[in-house]
Amino acid sequence: MNIANKLTVFRVILVPFFVVFMLTDFTAYNRWIAFGIFVVATITDKLDGTIAHKFNMVTNFGKFMDPIADKLLVCSALICLSVSGEIPAWVTILIIGREFAISGIRLVASDNNVAIAATWWGKSKTIAQMAMIIIILANIPALHIFGQIVMYVAVILTVVSLIDYIIKNRKVLVFDDK
Repeated sequence: MNIANKLTVFRVILVPFFVVFMLTDFTAYNRWIAFGIFVVATITDKLDGTIAHKFNMVTNFGKFMDPIADKLLVCSALICLSVSGEIPAWVTILIIGREFAISGIRLVASDNNVAIAATWWGKSKTIAQMAMIIIILANIPALHIFGQIVMYVAVILTVVSLIDYIIKNRKVLVFDDK
């Protein structure tokens, strides 16, 4: 297993620790520990992709696991932040619903031997979602309004990226059941 894939696996391993620190009161520093875990996991997301592409370490395992690791991390954070009332449930449902829809589109495309590459909109959506989560996790009162703005930007990019995927892959979604 190459270093890029190890970073992806490490990100997956961090998720339950993030959730535990978000949803329990072990210490007075739980929130900051969860914040640190999320930031480290976000950095590994950038690092594994950079390393894989720069050193020609792209593998099928990485192509499969990297998006799963991202979805686990982001969805876990959104659910925890919704449970604590810091993000409206509709935002979490919209974002997770988009992930299910894209996964479904990719599954149908795969069955038709069509590979769907990540798009600029999808990458921008991920960056906005992770930035939103980091800002909200930091829980700095002076950043509250900025966090709300970033949340709405993330929601808009989530919807736009879904529409973009559907439009670009509409031929894959046309079912001919003759």
